[in-house]
Amino acid sequence: MSLLPSSSRAPKVGLVLTGGGARAAYQVGVLQAIATMLPKRTRTPFPVICGTSAGAFNAAVLAISARNFQEGVRRLSAVWENAHVNQAYRTDPLGVYGNAVRWLASLLFGSLKKQGATSLLDNSPLAQLLENSLPLQGIQKSIDTGALHALGITAWGYTSGQSVTFYQGADSIRSWKRERRIGVAVPIEIEHLLASSAIPFLFPAVRLNREYFGDGSMRQLAPLSPALHLGADRVLVIGVRKIEEKQPERIKVDSYPTLAQIGGHIMSSIFLDNLYVDLERLQRINRTLRMIPEENMRDHDMPLRQIQHMVISPSVEFTEIAQHHAATLPHTIRLFYRAIGAMRRDGSSLLSYVLFEEPFCRALIDLGYQDTLPRKAELLRFLDAAPINGPIQADLSDAGIIRNPVPGID
Repeated sequence: MSLLPSSSRAPKVGLVLTGGGARAAYQVGVLQAIATMLPKRTRTPFPVICGTSAGAFNAAVLAISARNFQEGVRRLSAVWENAHVNQAYRTDPLGVYGNAVRWLASLLFGSLKKQGATSLLDNSPLAQLLENSLPLQGIQKSIDTGALHALGITAWGYTSGQSVTFYQGADSIRSWKRERRIGVAVPIEIEHLLASSAIPFLFPAVRLNREYFGDGSMRQLAPLSPALHLGADRVLVIGVRKIEEKQPERIKVDSYPTLAQIGGHIMSSIFLDNLYVDLERLQRINRTLRMIPEENMRDHDMPLRQIQHMVISPSVEFTEIAQHHAATLPHTIRLFYRAIGAMRRDGSSLLSYVLFEEPFCRALIDLGYQDTLPRKAELLRFLDAAPINGPIQADLSDAGIIRNPVPGID
């Protein structure tokens, strides 16, 4: 059974995977659910894939396995369902406190030198994990076979102040330049993924060519734009924040906010806010275009089009789940986070970004799976995909997927 309709004008569906540290495990659950809805060993339903920060890793794995979507999801599941903090950054006492002391000393007594630490945490284990698990030559193979149109990885330049999308794709794609954001064609390397996920202060910036780059979520004013520039006709966005239907209540507080509480809000502003602002802007533009007759746009040479989009986002706040699993962190890291208030309820927002531990990640994966399955019909229509006859069948058993209620949620 073919995934795509017989028409040669089948739309290119873009997949946008946002940043969010450990929260990106939720994306894997969504992808697992989609994988069960499609024929086995099918190509990816997303010929355009864009990732930022932790979402860049997920995007790269899917691009490598674009010729077999279920295989790509299995690869992602194997990593995230067996995640540990020490795979992302050093957790031994010397690695945590020694690195932090050297970083503070560099700030207090001089510029950041080569022998000094350039970040609060040492993410060398992450670099090793990426080297061992990502055969990036598979990206070009996916492009050459037509399974993948483009992969885009976004990072932010500390010198230029530009949001740069490094992309590898079909020859027909042209680079772009807009206000504070550009697209550059390059072979995607491990350094691009590390740069895209270099959270300010926590992880070190990465030098690419002549400039140092940090987390791609910073000042990414138009997170949907790279997918459209790379040829997507419609966009599926997997968010990592629950969409609130009403404004939160304002309550009186007596205590000064902890470092973790402040850090959690900073993380949210970096990783989450711009995405939902961009979605709101897209909806507004679509409404405007529906009011303009097509012949008027043709007569005035206005090459504008409505962009169909779909958003899958968590039904539960991740902070609740993070607090439930905080004790699974290594002892050294618990002490470190307790000192800045991250182990308290009001600091659990920050914790949800850095809790790269198996129980927490599995809980988010399962939540993503449960949130997505009820939207099967909607998803298949959006993908222009043919559904599997009969009940949904998961072909992901060797990934060790669990299907239990999400721990820590009433």
